Amino acid sequence: MPSHPNHRPTRRRTRVAAAGALLAAPALAACTASSADDGLDVLASFYPLQYVAEQVGGEHVSVSSLTPPAAEPHDLELSPAQVRAVGESDLVVYLSGMQAATDEAVEAQAPERVVDSADAAGLEHGPNGGGAAALDAGALDPHFWLDPTRLAAVGHDVADELAAADPDHAADYAANADALEAELVALDGDYRDGLAQCAGATLVVSHEAFGYLAERYDLVQEGISGLDPEVEPSPARLREVGAIVRQNDVETLYFEVLTSPKVTTTLAEDLGVGAAKLDPIEGWTEGSDYMDIMRENLTALREGLNCRS
Repeated sequence: MPSHPNHRPTRRRTRVAAAGALLAAPALAACTASSADDGLDVLASFYPLQYVAEQVGGEHVSVSSLTPPAAEPHDLELSPAQVRAVGESDLVVYLSGMQAATDEAVEAQAPERVVDSADAAGLEHGPNGGGAAALDAGALDPHFWLDPTRLAAVGHDVADELAAADPDHAADYAANADALEAELVALDGDYRDGLAQCAGATLVVSHEAFGYLAERYDLVQEGISGLDPEVEPSPARLREVGAIVRQNDVETLYFEVLTSPKVTTTLAEDLGVGAAKLDPIEGWTEGSDYMDIMRENLTALREGLNCRS
């Protein structure tokens, strides 16, 4: 995977809001409850990193997330209690450049052990499939976890830091990271097989969260909006997407779960095509995990892109 230099946050608002304490309560409760045992307290910045920490840490850790369930991570604001938790946790796992409030808290609190997942993920400017037009260099795309092979690399970094903090269980952490990698490699194989007949297909999504997925499985991502899911597309962009849909015989436009689907579903209706959910897995809702959602996404892609095996 390509390496990249560390980068500073360029995204979204940064204030630390006292009102965020209400949202923070569920996340911090897990951390507080864990103090009864001798396990490590691990704090993740949002769901995919929480999933990795849970899988790698296993029974030896208690993992909480700064981003509450069903919340949009790009909008994260931290309460004073959450900022303190960044400094007090045994390990913090985050993604620099994804959430400005988290970047600021890590810098201010200087926790002893930190995994910046950007280091292992190999972030890129405008990742996309081979048939996509070249893009001008912009912000680094943070959505690496939609390529499962990149997420596997983060697991090994987490294992290394947990082992440094808890040498007695180093072998367990290494074994768990290997097991996670094996599961993610198998998932990658399922995607490769399942999307093989869709090579070069145009993937129209509500915002550009699926570039790494498109790059990995040779799709061409077209976002109705850009990297920021809350920036409304201009009328000119909507016309461009309409032309792309017609020129490439696109049958399905994909909306998301944490932002309003109205723009996407209205455009699909105007164009006479279908609309379906595709989850960027930025947040989490009870009853499913990363693997479940990725498999649901694969089904949605195969159906919406009309893949034939």
